[in-house]
Amino acid sequence: MRRPAHGSVVVVCGVLIALSVALCVLGLGAGSSGWHNPFAAWQDVTERQILLEIRAPRTLGAWLVGALLGLSGAVAQGLFRNPLAEPYLLGSSSGATLALAMVLSFSGQSALASSIAGRFGVTGLAFVGALGGVALTLFIARGASHTLRLLLSGVVVGVVLGALTSLMTVWSSELWRTMQSFMLGNTGLLGWSACVVLLVAWVLTLPLALLLARVLDALTLGDETARSLGIPLGWARAALVMVLALSAGAAVAQAGLIAFVGLAAPHLVRRHTQTRHSGLLVAASLMGGVLLQGADVLARWAIAPEELPVGVLTAVLGGAYLLWLMHRRAV
Repeated sequence: MRRPAHGSVVVVCGVLIALSVALCVLGLGAGSSGWHNPFAAWQDVTERQILLEIRAPRTLGAWLVGALLGLSGAVAQGLFRNPLAEPYLLGSSSGATLALAMVLSFSGQSALASSIAGRFGVTGLAFVGALGGVALTLFIARGASHTLRLLLSGVVVGVVLGALTSLMTVWSSELWRTMQSFMLGNTGLLGWSACVVLLVAWVLTLPLALLLARVLDALTLGDETARSLGIPLGWARAALVMVLALSAGAAVAQAGLIAFVGLAAPHLVRRHTQTRHSGLLVAASLMGGVLLQGADVLARWAIAPEELPVGVLTAVLGGAYLLWLMHRRAV
């Protein structure tokens, strides 16, 4: 079957950029009392301050978190040659959650834990924990040279670290209440500093992923074919794991566990264009930004003045979409 022209990728990316701009305007106007015209609100000093200090960084931050998840989802699916692979597969989410649970549990009892919590902060601890989870997966898998072993190691690490986190929250109801916002996913606390961190992570990981797009193309043909093309699979997989860990770790650290965005974004892109990974990575990243930005606006607007947890909303909508997709393919 003939692949569509490169222009189709450009059109898809152009549409996604336009949707991102439209959702930015909606996000700037979405507040606790419903939606208001952000351009009219600019005339009032208080409304302008709310718009600049709360809504603007939250809207931009939600897009950046989604873009990182979409990118890491496309990398994961290409690395494992599995359309059901998702960004948290190597233990980044379970590592981040356990790190937070450990420090929060002992911060009131240990001077060292209190010092660590104060030095790194919540997002820093989550990022360190996410990278630690991926490092543990690589250690158990003895590197990144064997895809199946890496995949199974990630599943085992996720289950074990998740069980340890659950055990700690059972001991402390206060810890469970503190961790709940992180585990459900939350974009409400994103500020300008978080946007800077997320932007730096995206600017670093997207070009690196594009440099490795040829590796992902070769991996789709099998390991033997990739070796025949002269690709050093061990180093190439290690670099892809680093991109996956950095992008997913940054997103988890800033917004908690956002479900299904990294899994669904590459699927939605593939439905409209079949292309090489150089185009897929960019389009999936843009699609992830659109998905989470749209979910964030809906979470603020749907039951205003109350707010839905954005991670729960993406899980429900993403799960419904994937079930519909599976049913459609089975018919």
